[in-house]
Amino acid sequence: MSKNLTDIITPTPGWMRFQLAKRTGDEAVLAAFSLPFDALADEAKGKTVALVGNARSLANTEQGAQIDAADIVVRLNTAPGRVTISHGARTDWLFTSVRLPREVLRDLDPARVFWASSKRKRLDYGLAKCPGFVLTPVSISADLIVVLDARPSTGMIAAATLCALPFTQIRMHGFDFFSSLSLSGHRAAKDVPHDFDAERGLIMEMAQADKRLKIIKPRA
Repeated sequence: MSKNLTDIITPTPGWMRFQLAKRTGDEAVLAAFSLPFDALADEAKGKTVALVGNARSLANTEQGAQIDAADIVVRLNTAPGRVTISHGARTDWLFTSVRLPREVLRDLDPARVFWASSKRKRLDYGLAKCPGFVLTPVSISADLIVVLDARPSTGMIAAATLCALPFTQIRMHGFDFFSSLSLSGHRAAKDVPHDFDAERGLIMEMAQADKRLKIIKPRA
């Protein structure tokens, strides 16, 4: 059985302070575990990034080489269905809103792990203690909720976060906004708390306003 990172944590004063901060919403204490968000600008400056979504339709493409050609490759949650020819091989940054089994992190081996969700109570202490941990600013999710009138998906949060950094190009692969469902589960659009039509519209608006952002069609 897969074990989450918290399964191997022995309670310590730091662990107890972390648990209290989660329950009370003390963002300052939680942020102390994270790389300062502003420091990411130096890593992103002048670089290209490929954001790889979990749409099932990506498996029907040969976009892997294009994905791996980016300076930074970003994946989502448990990043299922990775085949080199369609999905590429590298994972440099990982955005997640779910608890990650230890073997997933060992397999993906990202340099940076971002907790995307504004639901801080779901954050594992073990994940927060990982080298390269980044707590995505809660303001990003809060702004998206206002615009979308729905809870944003991890991919939507990742896209907004990357657009806030000085990349020279941001390519989105494997995003068909649930038209082909997701490789990460078997739920239909009606079973998830996201409005994918609203997310599609917002991404298109972002791409019009920000010429760095390119949406690579999943079946291209």
